[in-house]
Amino acid sequence: MSGRLQPYAAQLADGVAALGLALPQATVDRLLAFGELLLKWNKVYNLTAIRNPQELITHHLLDSLAVLPHLAGVCRLADIGSGGGLPGVVLAIVRPGLVVSSIETVGKKASFQQQARIELGLGNFSVLNKRVEQVQPDALPGGVPDGVISRAFSSLADFVALSGHLVAEGGALYAMKGVNPVDEIAALPAGWALAATHALNVPGLGAERHLLVIRRAG
Repeated sequence: MSGRLQPYAAQLADGVAALGLALPQATVDRLLAFGELLLKWNKVYNLTAIRNPQELITHHLLDSLAVLPHLAGVCRLADIGSGGGLPGVVLAIVRPGLVVSSIETVGKKASFQQQARIELGLGNFSVLNKRVEQVQPDALPGGVPDGVISRAFSSLADFVALSGHLVAEGGALYAMKGVNPVDEIAALPAGWALAATHALNVPGLGAERHLLVIRRAG
């Protein structure tokens, strides 16, 4: 393939290996194709502040992939406010058996995700252009999600308050964060508790990243 990401294809492949993931070459190529779409549409739609192709590899593709080992038990995933489809589209590409529903309030971002779904042939991915609090969990493809993820919410309290109703009993909320947000953890709404904190080592990123797993208390 050709494109702005081609010079960094080896960096993506090396990063995938460093994360301990074994992905077919065709899957890696689809990740690169998604990245090219993101770069192309970003010129007009302002999907992400990152415009450097190399940074797109580390800050978006590898960052999204880093959570994959911690989602092994999730079959139906809702991605809240994913903007350009991160991590939802990336996870749908690498796990074809995972049903991913993206919930995005901004119309142009939802339109981009829909276009990516079509161009990449992602039958396991769908996008809803709605506010998360207006979405009923049983209306999502595949049924009530057993995992709800976000890397864009400003606070854990807001994420839980707006998205908690979507999670199936026994399921979890997954919050992608930078530095471990101790103050935000302390401010979790009643009825919810931190179940696990995973430090993520994203190859080439050079910044702290954490995945917080939040479940219903008791």
